[in-house]
Amino acid sequence: MRSPFRMRERFNINNYSNLGQRVITAFIGAVIIIAGSVISPWLYFLIFGLILGFAQMEFYRLTGLDGMLPLKSFGTFLGITIFTLSFLIGIGHLDDKFYFLIFPLASLVFFIKLYRKSDKKPFTGVAFTFLGIFYVAVPFSMLNVAAFAVDGNFHYEVIVGSLFILWASDTGAYFAGTKFGKTKLFERVSPKKSWEGFLGGAALAFLVAYFLSKNFNSLPEWKWLSIATIIIIAGTYGDLIESLFKRSIEIKDSGRSLPGHGGFMDRFDGLLLSAPFIAAFLKIF
Repeated sequence: MRSPFRMRERFNINNYSNLGQRVITAFIGAVIIIAGSVISPWLYFLIFGLILGFAQMEFYRLTGLDGMLPLKSFGTFLGITIFTLSFLIGIGHLDDKFYFLIFPLASLVFFIKLYRKSDKKPFTGVAFTFLGIFYVAVPFSMLNVAAFAVDGNFHYEVIVGSLFILWASDTGAYFAGTKFGKTKLFERVSPKKSWEGFLGGAALAFLVAYFLSKNFNSLPEWKWLSIATIIIIAGTYGDLIESLFKRSIEIKDSGRSLPGHGGFMDRFDGLLLSAPFIAAFLKIF
């Protein structure tokens, strides 16, 4: 009988190449996210709430490397609170008047900083605390808005479909850029990204969006293609903006939590900019 320790060594993800690690991590993550979203809106809420918490703590840790002093724990608490309120209001367990709780809670940041005697630049810490909420927590909360935007009911198809399109865009860009990439997309911020990769990602994203329109009836075809357009453009900018953020503090990856991908912000950077646009599009149109 094989020792469980030997089996654990054999399946150590660090023994695989970077591409192998990316594939394994992406597959496991995708299964968890998709299964959770399909099984129950509450399981979706739990999974994305955890992702949000890890991503926001990651953001605050990175700003700390650059000498900033945001309120890590309280900022993350505020972010999860906003996410929770948007979900509970969307599912009908709370009235939308409870959104007004956000403002007094957010004001507590100033009170806390007032009593931090060691802070030489307290308002810089205040600014980065709110930036973590706006940059990370608000986009995740907008996913909740998008999920309930169609008719007031939770539609996992919107979440899962948007993620499929985002992953298709990332995958197409990666392989097309690796194979054909020559023309730099935004060399100052991300030297490896190319227009060929962008077009390859766009082609695969539109193909997936078309496939989704034939299998998910929650949205018409033109809306799926519109969401694909949003993700292709906003997702690419989200990736570039996170690269700019990492470059400004001279690091390669936002973390090491996800083998082959880096940190949670590395994996969900495209979603951070896409989600608000998707939510606004579905609510307005």
